[in-house]
Amino acid sequence: MQITGAVLTEIGRPRPYAESEPLELQTLELDAPGPDEVLIRVRAAGLCHSDLSVVDGNRPRPVPMLLGHEASGVVEQVGANVTDLEAGQQVSTVFLPRCGECAACLTDGKLPCTPGSAVNNAGTLVGGHVRLHGASGTGSADTGSDDGSGTGSGPDLGTGTMHHHLGVSGFATHAVLHRSSVVPVGADVPPEIAAVLGCAVLTGGGAVLNAGKPADGDDIMIVGLGGVGMAALLTALSLRLGRVIGVDANPEKLARASQLGAHAVHTPAEVADQGVKAPVVVEAAGHPRAFETAFQATAPGGTTVTVGLPAPDAVSSITPLTLTAEARTVVGSYLGSAVPSRDIPVYERLWREGRLPVEELISSRIRLEDINASLDALADGRAVRQVILFDD
Repeated sequence: MQITGAVLTEIGRPRPYAESEPLELQTLELDAPGPDEVLIRVRAAGLCHSDLSVVDGNRPRPVPMLLGHEASGVVEQVGANVTDLEAGQQVSTVFLPRCGECAACLTDGKLPCTPGSAVNNAGTLVGGHVRLHGASGTGSADTGSDDGSGTGSGPDLGTGTMHHHLGVSGFATHAVLHRSSVVPVGADVPPEIAAVLGCAVLTGGGAVLNAGKPADGDDIMIVGLGGVGMAALLTALSLRLGRVIGVDANPEKLARASQLGAHAVHTPAEVADQGVKAPVVVEAAGHPRAFETAFQATAPGGTTVTVGLPAPDAVSSITPLTLTAEARTVVGSYLGSAVPSRDIPVYERLWREGRLPVEELISSRIRLEDINASLDALADGRAVRQVILFDD
C-alpha cells in the first residue's frame, strides 16, 4: 500500500530546520505485515529528542530513514502468528522490541533486549525484515527469513528501501511493526495520550518507579523538564509520597512544573547555592552538567537516576569519595527500565483515575507538514511534547 511519511535523507543539516528541511514528506510503499507483525493506521505521533538526535547527528542512524518512534494507532491487519490482537484495537508503540528470552530481557527491564537493540541499530524490524520502500522501489528487500524467527542475515537493504526507526517509523500515515513493538490500550484513550504513554511516560515514569524506587515520605527531584522530565514529575506527583521538586534553567518550564503541582522549583544555580537535596533525583535532560547537578543534589544514602541521553562524547565529573562516604547509588535507566507490556497498563490506569494527567504534557498539536519547524521548537526548548495528529 502507499503511505505518506517524513523521511530523513541526510544527517546534520543546519538549522533552522524550517529552512533546511531535513525531513521530507514522501510517498512510500509499505508491505503487508509478516507472520509476527501488525499493520496500524497511525493516529498520533510525538516529537521526541530521540528523533532530534538522529536529525542533528548525536545518535547517527542509517539513512534514508522514516523517523518517529512515539506513536499510537489502530490495528488494521495482523500476521498469521498474532493471535492476541485484532483489527480495530488501539495500540501504543514502544521503541524497543523485546524477545523476552535473552539474558538482558530476563533482568526485568533493567537492560534493553539484546536482539531488539541490534535490529534497532540496523534500521530493520525483528528478524531483519524491511517493509518500507521508496515509491519507485521494487521487491521486498527482505533481509531475513519470513518465518519471524529473528534469524535475519543482516541488512542489505537494496535500492529504494527505507530504514525503520527504532522498529516504529511513526511519522507516517501507516506503519508495520513487530508484535513486540505495540501494547494495546483502551479505545477511550485519546490518540495523543496513547502515543505519549509509549515513550515519554514509559521512560520518565519508569525512571521514578522502576529505577528510583522511592519510599514513603521520600522527596523526589526531577532535573530537566522536557517531555520525559515532565512525565517523571507527573508520575512522582501521582505517588503522593514526599515533596516533588522540579529543576530546569528555563523559567517557563519551572512555571509549568509549578502549575502541574510541583511543591518547589529551582534553577540549577539555586539548587547549588541553597544546597537543595532529595533522596531520589532523576536526571532527564541528557546533558553532562545536568547529571552533575543531579548528583550533587542527591542526599546521603540516596539514588541518582540518569535517564537522559547525552551526546556520545559528553563527559561529567563527580567525586567518587562521595559515593563511598555517603553510601550513594547511581543508576542508569534506559526506557525507564520498563517492561512495556507490564508498565503501560499501569500508567493507563493512573490516567483513568485522574492521578496522571498525561494530557498536560502536550504543548501543541501539529500537522505532519509542520514537522521541520516543530523540530526547531524542540531544539530551542520551547516545547514539552508536540504531537502530530493524523486525519482519520
